[in-house]
Amino acid sequence: MIDRQRILERLELMNHFLRQLKRLAAMDRRAFLMDPLASAAAESYLRRSLEAVFDIGRHILAKTGHVDLASEYKAIARGLVESGVVDQVLREPLTKMAGYRNRMVHFYHELTNEELYDVLQTSLADIDSFIRSIRDYVLTDSSNTNTNS
Repeated sequence: MIDRQRILERLELMNHFLRQLKRLAAMDRRAFLMDPLASAAAESYLRRSLEAVFDIGRHILAKTGHVDLASEYKAIARGLVESGVVDQVLREPLTKMAGYRNRMVHFYHELTNEELYDVLQTSLADIDSFIRSIRDYVLTDSSNTNTNS
């Protein structure tokens, strides 16, 4: 059974990260690029947000009998859509998130501050949509969730 409390806690953490990312996104481009702490914070909050997306996805898929879709990040993205956990409209953004998560973890040395700023400007709404979709899913699908931690 899905651990609803665990997922809701992760979503709250993601909301915290998203608030910080939105603050960084509100910075002027030049100010962001000149501030090494801003780009470091953006990278950290973004990476942790993406890790949470796929931790949550893996948990839901594994606990709902879709273990075969819970092993690889792009498969998790596809599995969440195919199993009806999230809407079809999130298929492409989740797949891109999986690719970007892998880039951040394995090719971190290639990330640029300009790239991070562009991601902040274009992709935060996708994370917000994921949070809302998962919250709706765990709060409405009581047949497959466990409220105990």
